[in-house]
This record gives sequence, structure tokens and C-alpha cells, in this order.
Amino acid sequence: LGTEWVSFQRLSPVEMILTSLGVCCVCQLWSSMLYNFCSHFHPNYEFWYFRVVWEFTNILSFWLTSLLAVFYCVKVSFSHPIFWLKWRIVRLVPRLLLGSLLISCVSIIFAAVGHYSKIQLISKRHFPRNSTTTERLEIFLWDFSMCQQVVVLIIPFLLFLASTILLMALLFQHLRQMKDHHTSHSNSSLEAHSTALRSLAVFLIFFTSYFLTLLISIW
Repeated sequence: LGTEWVSFQRLSPVEMILTSLGVCCVCQLWSSMLYNFCSHFHPNYEFWYFRVVWEFTNILSFWLTSLLAVFYCVKVSFSHPIFWLKWRIVRLVPRLLLGSLLISCVSIIFAAVGHYSKIQLISKRHFPRNSTTTERLEIFLWDFSMCQQVVVLIIPFLLFLASTILLMALLFQHLRQMKDHHTSHSNSSLEAHSTALRSLAVFLIFFTSYFLTLLISIW
């Protein structure tokens, strides 16, 4: 998909989101592996830049996942008030991808400054006259870092949660309508809708579990 995007400058909106999400997840995996690998051989050295890359790709993957959920929710809305968004969201996908990237870049700037500042403060702990100020700054940076991480993750997660639940409700309503007007030709459609609902339920459980695990690790 990436080579097709570069060669022909044309992909469907869903393929654009999936390609971006796939690249983001691969980078996230490699940054995590490099951080663990380097920390194993150099446990006394802080590889904060690998951690910053991981946090950036993690934030971006959250926004891209929420964008994918919003896109499908809008596209599957049959006769609801958001129906008019179907035609606009196709054109807005490149801008939404760029917006997700910009939001992630702005968010990671604060995280990078926080990580660098904490490392500098830790290196100055052996100066006794600066101990009180250093401890206060460490507490402030720690609280700020936690709040920043929670905020930048909870906003896209709430978007994902609302879009996925609404999408499942729309599919379930349409599935019930199809069962009421059941014919021999609608068997494949019924099966497709049931499979989509099961897949969404599994995706919702896994992504929610991942989000809660991140919150626990942050706190």
C-alpha cells in the first residue's frame, strides 16, 4: 500500500489510515525492542530518546485508531443526522492524518523536554545545596508528565470508544431490520454483519485493555 501510495499518489481513505497505522505500529515495535535491548546491555544509561520515539508512535497510533473508528462510524451511518459527513470525510482524511501527526508532534515536545529535564535533575542530586529545589522540580515534572500522558491518550480513546459503540449500535440495528425482512438472498449480508459485530467487540476489548494497562503503568 505504501509503494502504491508513493507511485500513484492515490489510495482509498481507509487504505491511507491503515497504511499510516501500520507504519506507526512497526516503528513503535522497533523503538520498544531497541530500548529494551540497549537497556539490557547498558542498565546504568538512560536511553530516553528511544522512549520518546515510543511515546510519539504510541500517541500517533491512538489518534489513527480513533480516526479509523470515526471513519467507519460515519460511513456506516445509514439514515442518521451525520449522513452528510459521508461525502466530506473522504476528502478530509488526508487533513485528519496530518492533524493527527501535528497533535502527536506537539504532545511529544513536552514529553521530550520533561524526560531531558528529569535526567538533568537526577545528575545534579549530589549537590547538597540544590537538593530541596531539585526534589521540588522532580515532583513537578513527574506530576506534569503523568497528566500530559493521560490527557493525550484519553482524548483519542474517548473518540474511539464513542465511535465504536455507536458503530456497533448502528450495525446491530441494521442487522435486526434485516432479520425482520429476512430472505434467502440476505443470508450472506446477515453473516457479514454478525462477523463485523464480533470483530468490533474483540477490537473494543483489546484496545480498552491496552489503554487501561497504559494508565496503570503511568500511575
